[in-house]
Amino acid sequence: MQYRSLGRTDIKVSAIALGTMTWGVQNDESDAHRQMDFALDQGVNFWDTAEAYPVPPKDETFGRTERMIGTWLKSRGGRDRIILATKVIGPDKRFTTVRGGNNRLDRRNITAAIEASLKRLGTDYIDLYQLHWPERSVNVFGRLNYVHAPEETWTPFEETLEVLGEFMKAGKIRHVGISNETAWGAMRWLSLADAGLGPRMVSIQNCYSLLNRSFEVGLAEVAVREGCGLLAYSPLGMGALSGKYLAGARPEGARMTLFPHYPRYLTERAQAATRAYVELARDSALDPAQMALAYVISRPFVTAAIIGATKMEQLIANIGSIDLTLTQDVLDKIEEIHKAHTIPCP
Repeated sequence: MQYRSLGRTDIKVSAIALGTMTWGVQNDESDAHRQMDFALDQGVNFWDTAEAYPVPPKDETFGRTERMIGTWLKSRGGRDRIILATKVIGPDKRFTTVRGGNNRLDRRNITAAIEASLKRLGTDYIDLYQLHWPERSVNVFGRLNYVHAPEETWTPFEETLEVLGEFMKAGKIRHVGISNETAWGAMRWLSLADAGLGPRMVSIQNCYSLLNRSFEVGLAEVAVREGCGLLAYSPLGMGALSGKYLAGARPEGARMTLFPHYPRYLTERAQAATRAYVELARDSALDPAQMALAYVISRPFVTAAIIGATKMEQLIANIGSIDLTLTQDVLDKIEEIHKAHTIPCP
């Protein structure tokens, strides 16, 4: 396993992080425990979850994934063996009962969210506490174009930082990060911290894969120069880059078979790009999923790639990608495909 610094901290995290968002819908508790056991045995010490998990998010499953991690910690012990990350939600109409349905990144919500996550996880502290998405309208979640909404209001960044700082001083969270953020948002958070108005964000968790390299446009430089590395989620494009959905295939139990309302990796443009990457991998005697993960892990602005699996064989193969170093020839051919299929899945 490779280990990298989490931002400018002295914490070393595995370059592959264990994603958990399928636990509670596609995977039951015993599956989740087996995945945690195996990942830790392979040197994966960085686990990412969220109060909103599992996905698809809804009121009745809210917090279920954190509880599964909590039961693992209770049965296995050794909290200090892992770096545990979770998140607080922003506004979302899908949650009508969580904290009264008025979810903001304000003092009331963050306080309630942290205390509830700590209880579900069965731990005294969270290593990395992340803002799951902004309150304001941003061009993420399938959007490249930015549409300005001048009438929008949101919790002042200073208030959010203040309450996060208080929880850090209390020892309940160690570090903070952002997720689904823009270049402007990232720099705003960082500049306020540099001005002494709260803790500094140590990471940014955004979508990044061969099918979506939009992070490179404005955020890659921020990540490198500001020491706010990328925690890349969906590095396989929700499994599409394995090739399993090509030619209209819908494997039983697969995410996009069960949840077809996530269409962005199944469009004609997405399928064309996926086909090109899968063919390159196979022509190079590589596993397509491992090639896609190895590419993400190799980027200088990436701290960790967050992998998720519903089956143990997927988890084994995904973790195995850490041992793959792509040749310059393969990297050059990836760039050729990228030029022909630039950000097919925003």
